[in-house]
Amino acid sequence: MRADLKSVTASCTVLAVILLLCGVGAAVEDENEFHGDYSKLSGIIIPGFASTQLRAWSILDCPYSPLDFNPLDLVWLDSTKLLSAVNCWFKCMVLDPYNETDHPECKSRPDSGLSAITELDPGYITGPLSTVWKEWLKWCVEFGIEANAIVAVPYDWRLSPTKLEERDLYFHKLKLTFETALKLRGGPSIVFAHSMGNNVFRYFLEWLRLEIAPKHYLEWLDQHIHAYFAVGAPLLGSVEAIKSTLSGVTFGLPVSEGTARLLSNSFASSLWMMPFSKNCKGDNTFWTHFSGGAAKKSKHVYHCTDEEYQSKYSGWPTNIINIEIPSPNGLDAYPSVTEAVKANMTNMECGLPTLLSFTARELADGTLFKAIKDYDPDSARMLHQLKKLYHDDPVMNPLTPWERPPIKNVFCIYGAHLKTEVGYFFAPSGKPYPDNWIITDVIYETEGSLVSRSGTVVDGNAGPITGDETVPYHSLSWCKNWLGPKVNITMAPQPEHDGSDVQIELNVEHEHGSDIIANMTKAPRVKYITFYEDSESIPGKRTAVWELDKANHRNIVRSPVLMRELWLQMWHDIQPGAKSKFVTKAKRGPLRDADCYWDYGKACCAWQEYCEYRYSFGDVHLGQSCRLRNTSANMLLQYI
Repeated sequence: MRADLKSVTASCTVLAVILLLCGVGAAVEDENEFHGDYSKLSGIIIPGFASTQLRAWSILDCPYSPLDFNPLDLVWLDSTKLLSAVNCWFKCMVLDPYNETDHPECKSRPDSGLSAITELDPGYITGPLSTVWKEWLKWCVEFGIEANAIVAVPYDWRLSPTKLEERDLYFHKLKLTFETALKLRGGPSIVFAHSMGNNVFRYFLEWLRLEIAPKHYLEWLDQHIHAYFAVGAPLLGSVEAIKSTLSGVTFGLPVSEGTARLLSNSFASSLWMMPFSKNCKGDNTFWTHFSGGAAKKSKHVYHCTDEEYQSKYSGWPTNIINIEIPSPNGLDAYPSVTEAVKANMTNMECGLPTLLSFTARELADGTLFKAIKDYDPDSARMLHQLKKLYHDDPVMNPLTPWERPPIKNVFCIYGAHLKTEVGYFFAPSGKPYPDNWIITDVIYETEGSLVSRSGTVVDGNAGPITGDETVPYHSLSWCKNWLGPKVNITMAPQPEHDGSDVQIELNVEHEHGSDIIANMTKAPRVKYITFYEDSESIPGKRTAVWELDKANHRNIVRSPVLMRELWLQMWHDIQPGAKSKFVTKAKRGPLRDADCYWDYGKACCAWQEYCEYRYSFGDVHLGQSCRLRNTSANMLLQYI
């Protein structure tokens, strides 16, 4: 649940828009493709957690500080006021945990437009540190995208989904955004969502199912949404959400973990990214709604398969929370990490703490909060939020696994092969709330093993691939279940390449519910991107999964490699002579002037086929003078 302060995720919007640049008419003759003028497409950006500016809608006098809060003053994120008037800033950020209302003295609301998601804290120093979508908008301008082709849909990321609709009519407005884009541009939209923005989009699709007559639901989606790019989606939740709930995550801000915890636990959205089991589902709210609510007595109860109780850890690599609970006799001092095993083996008569472990299912159903309610004053509030806002949500229980959305073209993109947190050990700190818990150890997933913070190997279900430093691989890769029964796998180097190191496996059998991994050789110190693309798919649907080596959760949006692949895929789609559903990976050359550079070994510009030396006044080094050849646009024809 890490705030995507530095970057939210790659811009499909950009890509969507990027195809706008092409403005070519016909499309590939396939049910998946948009038959019409691609210059009419729009890009819809749904940002992630903490990736939208919040502005004050109150007048708040801050004593002992020269800075006050006035209407439209920046609250999230204004580092100057955070440092000089932290108490006032806190009042403008915090919400009531029971009803999600504002502090009596100050309220904040999300900003609107693209400026709300470009830089969170504009400034000479703070701007580059809080950049979100700014770099991607530069790509749009560079490729000649029209300003009205990109639409940002910011939201108050502190709220639960029901409150977003109740207070701000967010999902009604989002529906109108799609309909307005269609009327204004004349074509469907491409959705680009990052991190928690994917949770928001999922909820919108379910809300829309209840809002529109069932027979028109799929028709509306086909008419208004051409493709969906899910970037860094926590499809089964993120363990950082529970870390934030119990101890606080500062996101690099100059606040204490206790203050961060108070804020996080006042935001009902924190539970929206709670880890949950892939084996447990809630009642079908859609059918309950149209059947008159016959099953009201048992609605919203989790229904878990036998696999949930036969397997360990709810399918996750390990128990997510291991927490020491004082025995009735109690102790003033609690055991350290090295004594955790000893504590786990003691009994109540010894007077030592008892170590309790909780799986993803036991977090999502509230078992953890019930177990620690006598030791943590926040547990009652968390249980209240969990039941009222998620288990009893009138649209859906968001803490359930997501099936493939009913959109024609779905691309799931995430980073991998980075050390990622998957579990925690907590113990009482002896301090009052909100600092009453401390993290005594952290469990990380590394390739092929689980290790503690001290480097000790931990038992568990370690996988061959790891996550993106924020969301574990188990959660990110859930979208591989959306692939068809046969998959084409391609692994290619991320930098520009001549195709000599591209590896391909065709028609790989894929069983629904099981992971699929590329069995290919990687050269040392080379970053790859692995494409999993449908060979056989649901009729009328197209699905692909892209894994980017060493791309972390926040900075994936800044990846020029991702932007390049997005653009090429859409360029491929608009060509009437395209022979395949997906763009070829056989070769990658420079697409922009910035991709050209000086090869000092050969004393010329690299990639002579694409780049040439062309000095312009103001160039300060040779690499700047390497630019695309004027005829390089013809090179794009090789990607058809």
